[in-house]
Amino acid sequence: MPIAVGELFILGFYGKVIPPWLRDFAARFGLGGVILFDYSCQTRQYDNNIASPAQVQSLCAEIAALPSNPLVFIDQEGGLVRRLKDSLGFQPLPSARDFNRLPTGEKQAILAASYGELRQLGIRYNFAPAIDVDYNPDNPNIGRIKRSYSADIGEVEANARLVDAAARQAGVGLCLKHFPGIGGADVDSHLEFMDISDALRPEQEELFYTLAPQIHGDAVLVSHAIVRAWDAQHPMTMSSNAIGRLRRRLPETLLITDDMQMQGLQKALGTRAASLKAIGAGMDMLCIGNNLFDQEQEMAGIAEAIAGAVQDGALDQNAVRHSIARVRTRKALLA
Repeated sequence: MPIAVGELFILGFYGKVIPPWLRDFAARFGLGGVILFDYSCQTRQYDNNIASPAQVQSLCAEIAALPSNPLVFIDQEGGLVRRLKDSLGFQPLPSARDFNRLPTGEKQAILAASYGELRQLGIRYNFAPAIDVDYNPDNPNIGRIKRSYSADIGEVEANARLVDAAARQAGVGLCLKHFPGIGGADVDSHLEFMDISDALRPEQEELFYTLAPQIHGDAVLVSHAIVRAWDAQHPMTMSSNAIGRLRRRLPETLLITDDMQMQGLQKALGTRAASLKAIGAGMDMLCIGNNLFDQEQEMAGIAEAIAGAVQDGALDQNAVRHSIARVRTRKALLA
């Protein structure tokens, strides 16, 4: 029985309906999940997967009906990182920083509406909350665009727990990000590998270990950051040492890569080699958005390469089976 390596993939695609290549992929390999975007980096317009609540609901139903019932993922943090915008009829959601300033009752009402909507649309996982502490307000990727709740780690945790309560009530999985915490960084992770060795604080790393097993969906998004003390050569997503450190604390948490098409990885390796390395290091799922680059036609080749590496022993078959089991556990939980 061949291993369903497609379960290890969260794939993005361009357009409002499922393209033939994605149907073929799911039929051949199975499919773990799909990620939806509103903006297309290719056309530089908001013409990607999202047009209206009715269209998204219909698209999600189509995706869920594919072989192996893929999960639908989205980035709905709030503020600038919000694929479902109120201008198209979706629930409003302020940025993390603005959200933090609201009274608790108002926060709960906003979250209940937003997460209720996600579930109704058929979205099963939100890449949120970002629990990066605002250690560097000038960070182009976090602080400068209000993606952190606060510079106070207690406030970050309190907000994350409010998000969890709403997500659990609605039956939507959460994925904490960006391990091990990139709030102190000073480069944009989309463009370069971030070396956060001097910016990472132990209590920030600990927050992931505390929260992950307690949140609905028990998942963590791992950044392409470098911590020299853990591995001077490789970003987190490709370092068996860094992933091993994470696994010792979170043995059954679902570990998902940040987008494998980010520039740092592309300059160093390219998507296929980076994907093989990430699975080899112990990641459970590869997120490949096909938004920063259009590599849609290469996805089947990457799955074949992984299947081949499992077959010839270059990848640990038991570890891969365990990753697939983690994915399927989430599918059962959120069905």
